[in-house]
Amino acid sequence: MRVIHKKSNTILGENIKHANNMWSRMIGLMFVSEMKNKDGLLLEPGNSIHNCFVRFPIDVLFISRKNTIVGYIRGFKPWRFSKIYFKSKKVLELPAGKLPENIEIGDELEISHV
Repeated sequence: MRVIHKKSNTILGENIKHANNMWSRMIGLMFVSEMKNKDGLLLEPGNSIHNCFVRFPIDVLFISRKNTIVGYIRGFKPWRFSKIYFKSKKVLELPAGKLPENIEIGDELEISHV
């Protein structure tokens, strides 16, 4: 999958793994030392996350059904729990430092299968 931040026309990832079943969402990024062979992970459905058993910080976007940003966390550290974003239907996990500086709540994303 490819994800683009429309306002800045920044590609957030071109090789995003889609975790859309119970098992792939449950495992997520646990037990890996880094995001190898992928630019990120899109959890669907999802409105909150934990970073237990993940060994590195990540940037996180909480995304509505219409692909707008309803929340984000920069540098989400291991062994933390996010709050619940009730309007979120998807969660995008990216390597720490990947989010553009000008990202804001309400910004649109383009999410496409490549």
